[in-house]
Amino acid sequence: MVSKDSKMVTPEMANPYLKPPSISTSQSLKNFFYNRETGAVLGRTASSWGKIGLFYLIFYGVLAALVAICFWGFFQTLDPRIPRWQLERSIIGTNPGLGFRPQPPLDNVESTLIWYRGTDSENFKFWVNSLESFLKDYITPGSVPGLGANINKCDYNQPPPPGKVCDVDVKNWYPCTKENKYNYHKSAPCIFLKLNKIYGWKPEFYNDTNTLPQAMPIDLKEHITGLKNTHQLNTIWISCEGENPADQENIGPIEYIPRRGFPGYFYPFENSEGYLSPLVAVHFVRPRTGILINVECRAWARNIKHNRNDKMGVVHFELMID
Repeated sequence: MVSKDSKMVTPEMANPYLKPPSISTSQSLKNFFYNRETGAVLGRTASSWGKIGLFYLIFYGVLAALVAICFWGFFQTLDPRIPRWQLERSIIGTNPGLGFRPQPPLDNVESTLIWYRGTDSENFKFWVNSLESFLKDYITPGSVPGLGANINKCDYNQPPPPGKVCDVDVKNWYPCTKENKYNYHKSAPCIFLKLNKIYGWKPEFYNDTNTLPQAMPIDLKEHITGLKNTHQLNTIWISCEGENPADQENIGPIEYIPRRGFPGYFYPFENSEGYLSPLVAVHFVRPRTGILINVECRAWARNIKHNRNDKMGVVHFELMID
């Protein structure tokens, strides 16, 4: 006798090896999304969904906690201002590169040509605006609240105190000033040079006039030997000249503003707040117009090697004024 509470045993349930009755594809999809007999949704009952959801919640929670702990431990070993790998142990190395501004548009990153028409203000507007953007932090260095107190007026006999930085007063570098359009309208442009920053790097100056390198240009040697203030010998010197004999004839006189190099009191770079790299404005006084002029500039210190292919200590650009 079968009790009233017992369920009827079908032939399929009695023999599990029998093939289940076939159903249509549409009915199979409906059963997958919601099965009325079992109450399953997407193949799982509410209890099953709850168990698997709880499992993944705990799993990913523990995983996220482990990742957070690893990152926390990693950042405890880092200093936001001092790099772990410095000088010889770093990727940058110990030989700074020399860069120039303004640079050509970003859509032609391989170009180093500065080309414009001096009689067309709209034509050279790009170069002037590019310099204004680059020099923005130099023109208003104390614009950030609390930063002005960290900037000092420095000199060769007055280096910055520890943790302080030196001012780079580009506002008075006439004719290479914003108000004068950096002299682009007179077909005698200013190009600004800077050294790449390397943490902890100290230049070894050519401050002995008897040991100047043979490859150094003669006019730079004469400039160094003619200095009366021996403190000014602690400078990373800059030279710019035409790359080829024809370029040397067409480049014309060159002025270096405010001096012919980067003062030694800007070094070493220690990532102090508000630090600005020293600059040199190279003023091409009377370059020949209508001709492409290849220019090469070099930075001179005993521990600066020159390699144009690796962009170490030397920079090349072309100047053409129509």
